[in-house]
Amino acid sequence: MYLPSFSLEGKLAAVTGATKGIGYAITMAYAEAGADVIIISRTEDDVYRVKEEVEALGRKAYPIVENVQDYNDIINQINGMIHEDQPIDIWVNNAGMNIRSDAFDVSEQEWDQIIQTNMKSAFFLSQYAAKRMKEHQRGKIINITSVAGHVALRTGVVYGMTKSALIQMTKTLSLEWGKHNIHVNAIGPWYFPTSLTEKLLENEEYVQEIVDRTPMGRIGKLEELAGSAVFLGSEASNYITGQTLFVDGGMTVYGF
Repeated sequence: MYLPSFSLEGKLAAVTGATKGIGYAITMAYAEAGADVIIISRTEDDVYRVKEEVEALGRKAYPIVENVQDYNDIINQINGMIHEDQPIDIWVNNAGMNIRSDAFDVSEQEWDQIIQTNMKSAFFLSQYAAKRMKEHQRGKIINITSVAGHVALRTGVVYGMTKSALIQMTKTLSLEWGKHNIHVNAIGPWYFPTSLTEKLLENEEYVQEIVDRTPMGRIGKLEELAGSAVFLGSEASNYITGQTLFVDGGMTVYGF
């Protein structure tokens, strides 16, 4: 048999920033592929809306209303919902933020906020997930990074630093945790319609500039990214770890 399973039937996945944009697309794709989902987001109305959508597909949904900067609270809530013997099969670190300041204008407050959201929380939530996965000697951790972690963009230096750090963290954790059959990979998107890109994509001149630097000649569709997350969460990716899959329409061939 040469066609591995892409099914997530019977799996439990956790997604941070699960109610909008990329996180929402991944959450719903996981539910469609058969997984139950821990839905983590800071907006209560959105969390319970997505919970209902997941349950409408016949899956279990575990809502957690929390900012990822408060990762200890997230951990405590999950421990209260999920029995300690139940494995978390897939963990997706998707929550992120950006403040598009020139390097001269970055404040210490902006620095701390971006670092804590994009990088610090991703590490400690990965650490928590991996400890649970280690008990079962299996698991998949997926970090949502960015092309900004691979090539230099014109603004957002702190954002780019955190996304580059996630790529390196992915490599190092895969090396350390591979012996426990824990796979650690990353997905690096280019431009997709999300709350982070909404204002930028309203600028036709800017969109044209993006399109001109993308071999596929267009902005990505969220379903085109969600499939990568299903693949990396499934048995089909069982011999892949430490890698960053750029879902970018070929942009990183050119740079920006």
